[in-house]
Amino acid sequence: MNEARTEGYLLSKGYSYYVFALLFLLYMFDYIDRLVVVSLFPFLKQEWGLSDTQCGLLVSAVSWSILIFSFPASVVIDRWSRKKSIGVMAVLWSLATAACAFTKSFPQLFLARTAIGIGEAGYAPGGTAMISALFPEKKRSLIVGIWNASIPLGSALGIALGGLVAMRFGWRHAFGIVALPGLLIAILFFFIKDYRTVELVKTDETGDRKGPARRMSTSEIIRDFTRTPSLYLTFFAFSGNTFLTTALMSWLPSYFNRTQGLPMDQASLKSSLIMVMAIVGSPLGGFLADQWLKRRVEARLLFSALSSTLTAVIFICGFYFLTGPAQFYLFLLGGTTAIAFASSAIAVTQDVVHPGLRATAYSLCVIIMHLLGSALGPLVVGMISDRYGITTALTLLPLSALWAGILFYIGSFYYAKDLAKVERVALTVDGV
Repeated sequence: MNEARTEGYLLSKGYSYYVFALLFLLYMFDYIDRLVVVSLFPFLKQEWGLSDTQCGLLVSAVSWSILIFSFPASVVIDRWSRKKSIGVMAVLWSLATAACAFTKSFPQLFLARTAIGIGEAGYAPGGTAMISALFPEKKRSLIVGIWNASIPLGSALGIALGGLVAMRFGWRHAFGIVALPGLLIAILFFFIKDYRTVELVKTDETGDRKGPARRMSTSEIIRDFTRTPSLYLTFFAFSGNTFLTTALMSWLPSYFNRTQGLPMDQASLKSSLIMVMAIVGSPLGGFLADQWLKRRVEARLLFSALSSTLTAVIFICGFYFLTGPAQFYLFLLGGTTAIAFASSAIAVTQDVVHPGLRATAYSLCVIIMHLLGSALGPLVVGMISDRYGITTALTLLPLSALWAGILFYIGSFYYAKDLAKVERVALTVDGV
């Protein structure tokens, strides 16, 4: 234990990676359960006569629940227990996914999808806080990048499995099949070690780290967040990229189905190949940002700015200028770059806040990115598609990533000053 801690690990290195593996699998099934519905759109349209707007609502319903419940869930996580909170949430979203298989109408399915979002509301903040505690700060972007590779992997698996299962056994079976593994992993999570809840204390505001400690007031907590420009600019930039990625995950299968005449299982598989490229992009983005951090303190935000801008250029060119194989190969590159920003951006939300507020800080990021990003992306694209066609809707979509790149770049000018204000607190293992 002492050797592990001198290396920067809270627990032993091996145990830290065991917990990380469970967190990775849960995040993967989080997105499998969240996006399996995307490849079921044609079946739901045929059976229930749904519009594209209604199909988009089935994706957005999860995001709306997350943005409503993320903040209260994160407060419980920061002040109670990471492992218990995450375990309870994973059980809830798995059961809600299974319930989708038994719905008989659009309103029932919409409510079940809403319940999935309630369960998933605090997972990203809780998991991010645990990873930030378990691993050394200098590896934070890389580890978060590897963890976030579970998002495209889960998204791709959910879309591909949904299409394959629905074509052979019916759309209801798709929900039931993906719900069980997450439930089993959730049970394991109740038995891991957790870090002791951090007291919200701070030394005097003169910057003397050796001064007397005092408990932070609610107004002081709020002031710390609002007076950290690199933090809230990261929140809004994150939402721009999430607007893009969620809409792409939701509508690429339908785009290939309508514009290229592919059957839905083939269209889903083709879309999954693009999304799964983020498995490379997420850890690669974290690695490159951490390497750049050795030379420039604001590197995490600069890297996010560059990768966001590159993503916008790739998808604008792909939708507007290209078709066929050339378009697909360019989209594979876009699948790599679209998630590259996330690992370093998430690390920023942990870098510039008090250690006792890490889940809360990321929950605010989740709220904003869902409110302005994933809750709107699928719906807005569906509405534009109903009026002007899906190609026009997706051609306009990458402008949101360009906006994100601008915000990240502005935030980089404030990062060093915000980092210098952060209280340093030693973490300990609960029960050790």
